[in-house]
Amino acid sequence: MTDRRRVNGPAGNTSTPVFAPSSRASTPQPQRLRKPNELRKIFLQTGFIPSASGSAYLELESPPTAKANKSSASSTIKLSCAVHGPKPLLRTASFSPNLQLSASVKFSPFATRIRQGYVRDSTEKDLGMHLENALKGAIIPERWPKSGIDVSVTVLEAEQDHGVGDRITGVALFNVLAGCINVAMAAIADSKIDCLDLLAAGVGAMIPGPKSSPIRVLDPAAAEHEELLSMCLVGVLSSRDEIVEIWSTGSIDPQGSEGVLGFDELVDSAVAAARGAQTVLKEVLLEALTRDYGTKKQLGSEMNDVEMNT
Repeated sequence: MTDRRRVNGPAGNTSTPVFAPSSRASTPQPQRLRKPNELRKIFLQTGFIPSASGSAYLELESPPTAKANKSSASSTIKLSCAVHGPKPLLRTASFSPNLQLSASVKFSPFATRIRQGYVRDSTEKDLGMHLENALKGAIIPERWPKSGIDVSVTVLEAEQDHGVGDRITGVALFNVLAGCINVAMAAIADSKIDCLDLLAAGVGAMIPGPKSSPIRVLDPAAAEHEELLSMCLVGVLSSRDEIVEIWSTGSIDPQGSEGVLGFDELVDSAVAAARGAQTVLKEVLLEALTRDYGTKKQLGSEMNDVEMNT
């Protein structure tokens, strides 16, 4: 007698299907088609979340490479940021003469090849910590006493290194953090919060060159390089010539020798990439300011043209 409440399995033994890549399919080798000092194009827009004090959306163009497969790297980054505040602190909170800043980074479930969980993992906590440290070096906290501000960055699509791991590491992690800093700075500027300067972040790296001599590149992408000797991320205040955030990894001669690049050259490449991103930030913010000023001027002229009838 069969059990009608359950779906019975097959009577005989079954073997689990194994999916192996076809021998005809060859994985394309990563190749950088851009120049070593050429940056990827950045799309940036502010003010797209009406309920937030300031908001921004950033999208980093994927470099033109060979057609990717499941195990190859992805270099597309899509980020959104919302700023809420300044707002009064809770009554139970202690008195603070400075602005209390809180920054967080959260991956969407569909941001990576393997579905992400809803609880923040260690990668998201590390990115939020670095983002908060960078933003604290740019804002002027004395202007907003007894107030707080929340900066929330959502990763809609993240860059990933080679392989099918569920965590982003290496240059992909650096590029995502640089994008988070840039989009957060644009959202803070959109919320009209006083800052020392326009903060921008960039990534530089060293790749193997001919005759075992490293080559310096700006804005490295995971899909374009198979091996990176060292990487560095910096957050720069250009007008003040200050670095508020730095994060490096890899092996390199700190002092450098004759004909060999050192750590200073690696930092210089990251600073150059940050200055390029800052150019985009300035153009977008100036365009938004011009657009808002034109809208207010048009509304003011329309209100002056209204005649009051008694």
